[in-house]
Amino acid sequence: MKEEKIIKVRNGYFMLFLVALLILGGVYGFSSIDMAFIVSIIVGVLLLPGFFLVNPNTSKVLLLFGKYIGTVKENGFFWANPFYTKKRISLRASNFDSERVKVNDKLGNPIMISTILVWRVQDTYKAAFDVDNFENFVRVQSDAAVRKLASLYPYDNFADEGLDEDITLRASVNEVSEALELELSERLAMAGIEVLEARIGYLAYAQEIANAMLKRQQATAIVAARHKIVEGAVSMVEMALEELSKKEIVDLDEERKATMVSNLMVILCSDKDATPVVNAGTLT
Repeated sequence: MKEEKIIKVRNGYFMLFLVALLILGGVYGFSSIDMAFIVSIIVGVLLLPGFFLVNPNTSKVLLLFGKYIGTVKENGFFWANPFYTKKRISLRASNFDSERVKVNDKLGNPIMISTILVWRVQDTYKAAFDVDNFENFVRVQSDAAVRKLASLYPYDNFADEGLDEDITLRASVNEVSEALELELSERLAMAGIEVLEARIGYLAYAQEIANAMLKRQQATAIVAARHKIVEGAVSMVEMALEELSKKEIVDLDEERKATMVSNLMVILCSDKDATPVVNAGTLT
């Protein structure tokens, strides 16, 4: 398989001056009907198609009757063989935002996902000749890569699934972006495309399960919050009993300790403000 070949071509301004001399000289001497002047005009006209411009961050791929000659990446005004076919390929960075596609994540949940890709042509030979249409190739391979990525990771990590996933599509943005960039780089390398950046542009559960998954996320968050509250409440009750015993403020038997623990746990774990009851009598 061939690789890109950078070539040098003639300065266009020098050749423009030469062609102008040939044409003007031929026109000036045309009245004498001298074959030399006629040939001069014909040669000058034949050389005109050889001129071309290469703008910044663009290139020209040169072909001679189907044979690859080379690529001109230097900016400026040039002249080359007028029989060369000159194909323009942009070297600028391009931004591609894929359509939202419905796929199943690692747990089989349907999700909607899209990717944002920043890319540019690195090898003009591969982009021009190794694939049919490199821009369409980028679009198709981006969709394929994001589908594969979604199947490798769960959308989110739920405790009741029995999985201990370190990487999820929702929470592990950097890790998922790196995996997507690597996958796209491998797929687009054959087209001479360099991946500058790849990341998830849109991520959500599919509409048919979005409400159920939202309730599930809320329930998981509530359970996690309650776990923290109970853990903190137990620690506070333990500290209260230790301080009362250490400072000998009141002597509590096991039954009264149990009552105190029960009351404190209710107060600390309740999601509503507790209403205190003042006992003005004895504890007996």
